[in-house]
Amino acid sequence: MRTLTDTTALFQQKVASAWSAKADRLQSATGILLGCFLLVHLHFESSILFGKEAFYHVVQFLEGGMFSETGHGYPLLTSIFSIFLLVVVLVHAAFALRRFPAQIGQWRALRSQMQVVNHSDTRVWFWQLVSGFILFFLVPVHLYTMIATPEIGPHLSAERVYHDKAWLLYIVLLPAVVIHAMFGLYRVAVKWGIGANRNGLRKLAHVLVVYLMVIGLLSLAQYMIIGSELTLPVEPFRP
Repeated sequence: MRTLTDTTALFQQKVASAWSAKADRLQSATGILLGCFLLVHLHFESSILFGKEAFYHVVQFLEGGMFSETGHGYPLLTSIFSIFLLVVVLVHAAFALRRFPAQIGQWRALRSQMQVVNHSDTRVWFWQLVSGFILFFLVPVHLYTMIATPEIGPHLSAERVYHDKAWLLYIVLLPAVVIHAMFGLYRVAVKWGIGANRNGLRKLAHVLVVYLMVIGLLSLAQYMIIGSELTLPVEPFRP
């Protein structure tokens, strides 16, 4: 016969299990949203490789320039969307921290396991932890910049990268966010049974990491080149 203590413990266990399942779904959902956004974002950013005018028109489209009488977009939309992204990032981080090793001993145990057991998914999870730790500090800085100074354009973005030394942030942020996002999408696909071929999915994740790193670094280099040719104060680009 169950005692009151046993019944209470069973109820608490069911509640904890239900909450854990909801937390996993929310973590996966926010992770998918952020990962897909990164894929789109880096491709929009890479339009600078096709010239200043190409990037200018992409920016005007994203900022709703077609709804403006002058044809110029609304930078406020960038601020609003950046605030939304910051909220999503904080929610994702809050749920992800549940599984984050909190003590140095846990990190040592993980490292020891990786040295003894050559398991690909364990290495993926380790790099997820490392990149997630880096992003916890860098992503809010980047999003705050976009909230406070949302003006984007070939010249204004190049000024931020070159003259404001934002490249120091992006050179660390880029690999961390690409690795975290692509490996995160891979782990979500495996966890929820989206793809049966785990090796194929892992190879695809590696290919996407390399591809996004290449277009991201090329775009960053192009901003550096444009920025080095600008004189202060910088005038916004007009085609």
